[in-house]
Amino acid sequence: MTQAGVSANRLELLQIADSVAREKSIDRTIVIAAMEDAIQKAAKSRYGSENEIRAEIDPDTGEIQLTRLLEVVEAVTMEATQIDLKEARRRNKAAELGDYIAEDLPPLDFGRVAAQNAKQVIVQKVREAERERQFEEFKDRVGEIVNGIVKRVEYGNIIVDLGRGEAIVRRDESLPRENFRYGDRIRAYIYDVRREQRGPQIFLSRTHPEFMAKLFSQEVPEIYDGIVEIKSVARDPGSRAKIAVLSNDTAIDPVGACVGMRGSRVQAVVNELQGEKIDIIQWSPDAAHFIVNALAPAEVVKVVLDEDAERIEVVVPDDQLSLAIGRRGQNVRLASQLTGWDIDILTEAEESDRRQAEFAERSKMFMETLDVDEVIAQLLTSEGFSSVEEAAFVELGEIANIEGFDEETAQEIQTRAREYLERREQELNDKRVKLGVADELSEIPSMTLEMLVVLGENEVKSVEDFAGCATEDLIGWHEKVDGESVRHDGFLDNFNVARADAEAMIMTARVKAGWITEEDLKADEAEEESAAEAEGTTPAEGTDGSEAPAVGEEAKTETETEKPSADA
Repeated sequence: MTQAGVSANRLELLQIADSVAREKSIDRTIVIAAMEDAIQKAAKSRYGSENEIRAEIDPDTGEIQLTRLLEVVEAVTMEATQIDLKEARRRNKAAELGDYIAEDLPPLDFGRVAAQNAKQVIVQKVREAERERQFEEFKDRVGEIVNGIVKRVEYGNIIVDLGRGEAIVRRDESLPRENFRYGDRIRAYIYDVRREQRGPQIFLSRTHPEFMAKLFSQEVPEIYDGIVEIKSVARDPGSRAKIAVLSNDTAIDPVGACVGMRGSRVQAVVNELQGEKIDIIQWSPDAAHFIVNALAPAEVVKVVLDEDAERIEVVVPDDQLSLAIGRRGQNVRLASQLTGWDIDILTEAEESDRRQAEFAERSKMFMETLDVDEVIAQLLTSEGFSSVEEAAFVELGEIANIEGFDEETAQEIQTRAREYLERREQELNDKRVKLGVADELSEIPSMTLEMLVVLGENEVKSVEDFAGCATEDLIGWHEKVDGESVRHDGFLDNFNVARADAEAMIMTARVKAGWITEEDLKADEAEEESAAEAEGTTPAEGTDGSEAPAVGEEAKTETETEKPSADA
């Protein structure tokens, strides 16, 4: 071969490397490395696979250098890969045992089979590099909206050409009744990028709640600039959605900013989502107010919060029930997703029936325990007395001042109440003893005889048994099952024991059992106080600064409220 021919081949080699690198958007050095691997494979086919052959391509001139590596050993056992020390030092005086000597090989004349094998190696290496480049490019773009062209549709799954990669919109991630054909433009949200055997898989979605949030960010400059913040999104894809927004600038109405002039901004999002109706709701740090807003367009008369269970009871006018629930429960389901609270809806009539049932139950309890007639029992109940203990130990004047009562009647009621409590205490104590519950357990603060009996019935009979309990064993716990909150009862569920009190009772038992010391307890309390001060609260307060309810107090709050609403 002439010198000019060799130079032309070298130049062509570099041109091919440059062309492939540009076409596949990968580094030129990766293409040259793939070519070196291909030449090495071809050389091994020519000289024998037992040889350790290296190929190097000069990135500037395109010159190929082939070398065979020989390990320096005392005695040669494999001539193809080894050389003895004497011969090695003849070639390189500095050679030592374990070193490698490079032996130049003549230029390789590729045959048809060798060239085909070399081509396969290059194609494979380039494909691997291209896949790695795609993964590296898209792995940090999760959470972005991308535009692409529909390449094909397979069994409802849409394959999208993103220009520098391929992505897929699975059937369950596309909107109902939405049809795309080859060549259509599509906009979607990258929610996952995975490295898989067949190459990087880029997953797109048009049903993801964040897709809607990103669309609003593109349409509403105030969201893009951070003035208006999207707090949460709930979607029933293709049908209805709710989005909660908050303004960090009191001069800007967050709902109005998202709606836009004559609804232009929200309408742009609605059009992209195939007519999906969107309720834009003002977020509030007050859970009750936020939930009332979330139930728009239904009106709410009253809410009752159970913060421990993250559950709320909502009372609506009788004619608003179907509106609050929505078609197939859609409105209340989206409101629940948006707020993170489980929502129970009652009509005013249902709440009234329940209150009447509670009134009748308490009246019956007073009739049986105090041996009084129905009128007296109902008067006590209507004045807010809910237990025999209240009647027994309240100031005498509070009972005597009830209309129709006098001091003598009040005295008789209190006497009967105390006598009943004494009898009941004796019965409970006898039952405790029979169950084998230790006397020492009664020394734990806030522990009552009723609690001791219940604990005994649940095989908690000693200080050690109680010390081994978890807080959830006493007060119960919630877990999500198929998207629904499931309540698991605790031993002391019926006593309205607050979490802080349950923890204190257990820690006291652990001190009594000798598991920890008072010093350990004080050190933990000091650490909690320091952490709470750093957050701006104290251990005796809730996160909103309100005092935590004590044992026996109702851990629910009632709020009567009206709400503003915005509906797009």
